Amino acid sequence: MKKNILIIVLIVSLVSLSFFAGRLSQKEPVITSKKVTQVGIIVKDIDKARIAWSEMLGVKPPQPSVAEGHSSRPTRFMGNPSDAKAKLAFFSMENLQIELIQPLGGKSTWQEFLDKNGEGIHHIAFQVKDINGKEKEFRMLNMPTLQSGGWDGGAYSYIDGSKEIGCILELLENYK
Repeated sequence: MKKNILIIVLIVSLVSLSFFAGRLSQKEPVITSKKVTQVGIIVKDIDKARIAWSEMLGVKPPQPSVAEGHSSRPTRFMGNPSDAKAKLAFFSMENLQIELIQPLGGKSTWQEFLDKNGEGIHHIAFQVKDINGKEKEFRMLNMPTLQSGGWDGGAYSYIDGSKEIGCILELLENYK
């Protein structure tokens, strides 16, 4: 009995060591910026949410815009093309940006989050360089890309870090 327990402890120890050794052998962190750029919040009604946020913050409500696919980097969800759209409103604070997101249709991480969780914090965003390379690095860490797309002058990717770090990360790259 003691021998079996020792063997199990040894196996678990070796598996744990190999897992953490792989993580520790990575010399550069995937996210090199130590500044959170944005917190994204999924909402059902952006007009109601932007008024509530503006009253709480004592600022003018931002005008919403619509995010949809862009020819430079078409929207993809779970690896497949998507016609996802969302209404967005941005509050630029001194230290970060608060992004309100109302899904408007199409398969997306936004709609999936709203359906599963209701309204709430969807992601934490960081600025990166070489967004495609960063996606590959995260995939090697078992954190796949949920959704990606772009706009005139930039790109975004949502990385599924829910199992590894407890949240979705957004990578933002500005080309200008």
